[in-house]
Amino acid sequence: MAETSLLERLVEGLRCLPGVGPKSAQRMALHVLERDREGALRLAAVLREAVERIGHCRVCRTLTEHEVCHLCADSSRDRQVMCVVEAPADVLAIEQATGFRGQYHVLLGQLSPLDGVGPEELGLDQLEARLGEGQVTELILAMGTTVEGEVTAHYISEMARSRGIRTTRIAHGIPLGGELEYVDRGTLSHAFDGRREY
Repeated sequence: MAETSLLERLVEGLRCLPGVGPKSAQRMALHVLERDREGALRLAAVLREAVERIGHCRVCRTLTEHEVCHLCADSSRDRQVMCVVEAPADVLAIEQATGFRGQYHVLLGQLSPLDGVGPEELGLDQLEARLGEGQVTELILAMGTTVEGEVTAHYISEMARSRGIRTTRIAHGIPLGGELEYVDRGTLSHAFDGRREY
């Protein structure tokens, strides 16, 4: 069996990135080798440093290079409102697109017993402890609408309600600028069921 070349190993290494198939990985590898070796060296250095130094916030579980992330350390944020999300990318999206000034809890996944993901893996004991501190009065659930997302949202809402905490869910439905004829049935049905006063 022939030994794998360094170029083939580089292409295969790039395929670990989401959405990068064999052709894209090959294009990337050839680009950095042919046109931007300095850029590749910078990328390699910062990638190594990020992998070694970035971990999870001990409070909310988002990604940070510190023990406590800058959002949890910010004393001007509203401690009475907490938004529960599935991933650190969701925190970034909410921060960039909204004026939300509360705190977060990052699950790092969804409940999925078939895949061995239970409450312990999602840090729900940590969330329950945070809710038990008595500061949170509203819990915003910002999960996907998959079956697992719905089950996760239900589980957390029951946990919050048992403590007398108001639970809300972000709206799901028609995208801004969307036309009804192009929206799939499930999204349209969910949007119709979730209608509100206008």
